[in-house]
Amino acid sequence: MPEYKTYEQKRKFYLSKAWKDIRIAALERDNYECQHCKEQGKVTVDSIKEPGKPKEIKLNVDHKYPIEYYPKLALTLDNLQTLCVYHHNLKEGRIFKKKKNRWADDEWW
Repeated sequence: MPEYKTYEQKRKFYLSKAWKDIRIAALERDNYECQHCKEQGKVTVDSIKEPGKPKEIKLNVDHKYPIEYYPKLALTLDNLQTLCVYHHNLKEGRIFKKKKNRWADDEWW
């Protein structure tokens, strides 16, 4: 069973044909919609590639159980979910609340 602990191991996995194929299958199964937004009654769909511009990434395919701890589930369709960038970052702990400016409510003379 391969391991996905280092950056190089993960990069090799995410560039593989097997990942690309199952990623498309997960997107199609989820109708190219963020599943967390859908639970909240919202719709977030993927962007359309415009000629001459890079495609804006709005959706990610996420592993419910991370591959570094559950390598056997890396290519299991039931372990994948489609998430928008915001919800994916929120799940991974990459969104931080802004600190309130403690001087914002002070009077200015």
